[in-house]
Amino acid sequence: QVRFVESGGGLVQSGGSLKLSCAVPDIRFEHFLMAWYRLTPENHRKLVAQIDKDGTIDYADFVKGRFTISRDNAKKTVYLQMNDLKPQDTAEYVCNADGTNWGSYNYWGQGTQVTVSS
Repeated sequence: QVRFVESGGGLVQSGGSLKLSCAVPDIRFEHFLMAWYRLTPENHRKLVAQIDKDGTIDYADFVKGRFTISRDNAKKTVYLQMNDLKPQDTAEYVCNADGTNWGSYNYWGQGTQVTVSS
């Protein structure tokens, strides 16, 4: 069983900021593609941002310029700084560790709730 320690979610007003953290201490973190997804009302996972082991970053169009993903391999932690939050950003945010490109597994965290009030 791989542990995920997710934190940073909560309630914030529109225009505010939150920083999510996701520590995954049980894996060879530096080899994994790390990502944040959020759940749609239909319970589908939608990619928010990802950061590969070489530092390559991709963002969904709906967060570009507002969210920043980063990782600290020594702490085995990925972060998501969320600025200028909007009510439509309200969702459960889920951390993902994907090692399938080198023969490992794809792991999911339990999620952390972000609620943005208008």
